[in-house]
Amino acid sequence: MNLLNQKIISGWVFLLVCLLTQTTHVYGQKLPGTNDALPYPLDSWSFDDTNSWTSDEGFNPVSFTNITSWMFGDFTSLIIDTNVPAWVQFNTTEADGTNEIAVSTGTVAFWFAPDWGSVGDANGGSGPGESGRFIEIGSYTTNASYGWWSIFTDPGGTNFYFAAQTNNGTAYVLSAPIDLETNEWDFYAVTYSPTNVSLYFDGQLLTNDPGGLSIWPAASVLSHGFYIGSDTSGVYQAHGAIDDVQTYNVVLSSNQVWQLYNGFWPDYHLMPWNIPAISSGPSSPSDTPTYYQAITGTGDLQADGFVSGGYNGTNSFNVWLTNVTASLANNGTVTFTIGGGGPGVPYDVFANSVLSFGPTGYPWSWMGQGYQWNTYTITNIGASICFIILGTPKDTDGDGLTDAYELLVSKSSTTNANTSADGLSDASDVLLGLSISTNQVAQPGTRSNYSYNPVDWWGAVSGIKSGTNTMDAEGNILTVSQ
Repeated sequence: MNLLNQKIISGWVFLLVCLLTQTTHVYGQKLPGTNDALPYPLDSWSFDDTNSWTSDEGFNPVSFTNITSWMFGDFTSLIIDTNVPAWVQFNTTEADGTNEIAVSTGTVAFWFAPDWGSVGDANGGSGPGESGRFIEIGSYTTNASYGWWSIFTDPGGTNFYFAAQTNNGTAYVLSAPIDLETNEWDFYAVTYSPTNVSLYFDGQLLTNDPGGLSIWPAASVLSHGFYIGSDTSGVYQAHGAIDDVQTYNVVLSSNQVWQLYNGFWPDYHLMPWNIPAISSGPSSPSDTPTYYQAITGTGDLQADGFVSGGYNGTNSFNVWLTNVTASLANNGTVTFTIGGGGPGVPYDVFANSVLSFGPTGYPWSWMGQGYQWNTYTITNIGASICFIILGTPKDTDGDGLTDAYELLVSKSSTTNANTSADGLSDASDVLLGLSISTNQVAQPGTRSNYSYNPVDWWGAVSGIKSGTNTMDAEGNILTVSQ
């Protein structure tokens, strides 16, 4: 070994020793060059316990699924980045009275590295593709009828948000623009009180609201805990790595936020293992279909929280409704819990005013998708009789529409992926608004023309209906714009 190699190796050893022995994680004392001592947090999550996922104070999560870890950040970090629901849920207040997160006055800080870049970034990026949650309590509703408290980004990953809702129609939101690069670590902090709310990014103040925060979810919503890296259903994920989450019941000063950022900065920007890219963790149960679903999302379902102590079905298709309640409030409201089934499997919810089946029966309305052991509410379903049933992910012909959707809504064949014989799958017909029973190509008066890309995948349709589509790597249609 020559002298140069010896110096390089010694340099790495010295670097790691310095990083591993620094005192930046010690609270309650002043650090060199600072004026404000950092208070001790309510709790923190460094995600070093990758078996039970306990907090740094030793508290167990309420539930978790489809999450993984990686040697990324300062040692290990939490990865929430799947195409099926994934979450880790903790109590807001433990059984012994320990407060884990404050919602009226306090600070939340964390590090995050996306597997995506912001839309418009110089290096290119597509954003998370959905409203990626970092920290969330409760559920967003369009009329603020439930209760919500969330730190998140928009689908393009271009804005950093803090928002809150009560259950009486009152809402609060503060945002600031950000620009993220794939696999790059950044530091986020939100401080909030009745007299001020501030958003920080990499130690710098982005914006503040001197009007302060005066609303937050009720105790009944707080009792369902808070989620790190996703919403309560595990669908709206941050899609990346999150680490060193810290909660306080006091407002950190700007100097303290800067101190916290600088204290952790070497761990995230000098550690040699922070070079590789984020990889997604395992997520699909063995009996989950491997083909895509064209009709997905929460739809009109309002998530009310996770129910602990639920039972799995005998398989992913053995699912049922339980805890059903109905009222005339909000022009007809039904609340229910999805029981049985399997973890991470989406279940369609359908509603109809008549109990109608068969190819000539009245079509049902698709209300959205939910997941096992979660409670949902549907409002504005009318004050008359209403029937609600669940559908499973079974798709016999693999056309992107579940058998339940084809039997109840589209009235198309469950064994023929191209019921209308027009050259497009049943899912494509539904997404484009074409008749699922009429062969447009064979009827010049109603004809649609199709174009294909160089590898012979369908690219666009023109004529009585026009639009373009986006596809996954296997040529499955993901979205259609008209």
